[in-house]
Amino acid sequence: MYSFDYQRPEQSDAAVQFLKQHEDAKYLGGGQSLLPTMRLRLARPSALVDVTRIAAMKSIAVTGDKLTVGGAVCHAEVGANADVKRALPGLAQLASHIGDRQVRERGTIGGSLANDDPAACYPAAVLALNATIVTDRRRIAADDFFLGMYETALEPDELITAVEFPLVERAAYEKFRNPASHFALVGVFVAKHADGVRVAITGAAPCVFRASELEAALSKEFSVASARGTTFSADTLNDDMHASAVYRAHLIPILAGRAVERANGF
Repeated sequence: MYSFDYQRPEQSDAAVQFLKQHEDAKYLGGGQSLLPTMRLRLARPSALVDVTRIAAMKSIAVTGDKLTVGGAVCHAEVGANADVKRALPGLAQLASHIGDRQVRERGTIGGSLANDDPAACYPAAVLALNATIVTDRRRIAADDFFLGMYETALEPDELITAVEFPLVERAAYEKFRNPASHFALVGVFVAKHADGVRVAITGAAPCVFRASELEAALSKEFSVASARGTTFSADTLNDDMHASAVYRAHLIPILAGRAVERANGF
């Protein structure tokens, strides 16, 4: 590691202003991705702006038909929160199985989304639930947020302050995880909205994506049979040392079926 400036503001606007004054500064949430990158000298920011003490970014609230999770809320809090379990149990279940206990106690939802790891779990929930990413300056729809591998619509100094999840009829997540990292080799989040079904896949491609074939099938009939009866091409899927593209294509409808089964309460 090397020397760097460290700031821990108590207001989001102060965090943004500090970052704007330092061209190569970075926001610090749980540091689960940034700090290992710094240790390997793959990133050398001159300053870190710790946002985990900003009270406005640490809350969870259900108001009307919406669940709002602060950008600095850690995975363990999302998984254990009573309001999340009641309003969106699928999101609570997802959060409670991210990484290991140490990762869940440190990693934050805002940090995970800003990093946009191809195998991260939260992007699947955000995309399938049609969430809104709230920043210090605008609101970004989930469909417009994820652009590619480790690439989002965020500006370099833009800070995720909260994520707003609409409450849906049913939702669930299933993943086939790497036994070492617990990242998803394939993860499928299924959400039944009043106007149809949204399905998001993580771990299978360079970036999280919606599965239109599954969405069409499950909008007609929200059943395990509909999910498992859908086939996927392996042409655009990841092919690496952990799993072949063909294997990932095989897993998608199987995990979708399990997610539907879980969403239906079985």
